[in-house]
Amino acid sequence: MAPSMVVDVVVPARDHAASLGPLLRDLPHRGIRSVVVVDRASTDRTAEVARDGGALVLREPTGGYGAACLRAQAHFSALPRVPDIVVFVPGDRPAAAAAVAALIAPIVERGMELVMGGEPKRHLDEKVVTKLIDTVYRHRWSSVGPVRAIRFPALIALGMSDRGDGWDVEMLVRAVKLGLSCDEVVLADDDDKRDSTRRRAFGRALLHILRHATMR
Repeated sequence: MAPSMVVDVVVPARDHAASLGPLLRDLPHRGIRSVVVVDRASTDRTAEVARDGGALVLREPTGGYGAACLRAQAHFSALPRVPDIVVFVPGDRPAAAAAVAALIAPIVERGMELVMGGEPKRHLDEKVVTKLIDTVYRHRWSSVGPVRAIRFPALIALGMSDRGDGWDVEMLVRAVKLGLSCDEVVLADDDDKRDSTRRRAFGRALLHILRHATMR
C-alpha cells in the first residue's frame, strides 16, 4: 500500500447493511488509517454493522449521496492531520474492497491525482454520459462508476458542490476541466445489486457536463 501516505476510506451507505459487512471485512486495513461510513438516513442496521466492522460512523440526514461525501470531506478537513489520499467506495460495492490497493497504486507510484474504478457493466445512460464527456472535453472515461481514489488536496481544489446523485459525474468533469492527472483501473464484476436511484442520475449528469462546458 502506501506506508508514507495517510489513506482514509469513505463509504457512503444507505440501507446497505447486507453488503456493508463484507465490504468492511475485505478492505486492506493495514494500509488504511480510517474507514468512515456516512449513513445516508438508513432505515436498516447500516450504522450498527458499520460500528461492528470498526468504522467511524457519520450521519447525513438528508440522504444525499453528494452530501454524504461532503460530510466526510468536512470531517477530514477538521483533523490535525488531513489524509493524503481519500478512497470512495459506496456501501453497495463489496467487491470493490479488494481493488483499493490497485486504486491507490497509480497515485503513489506515478503521481496521479485521481484514479477511477472502471466498472465492466455499463447501462445505456452511462454510455451516453461518457460519450458526451468525450465529445465536450476530449477525455474518454470508461464509465462513471463511484469507486475512486483522489489526492485530498485535489479533492479540495475541485470545489465539489453537488449534494445529490450528480456527485460522481461532477467530480470527473471538474477533474478534466481543472487538468488533474487521471487514470483508471478495471474493477471486478459485481452482482449489480446497486442503488438504482444513483445509477439513473442522468439529468444531473448532463447538467454538470453542460454547465462546466460553458464556464471560463
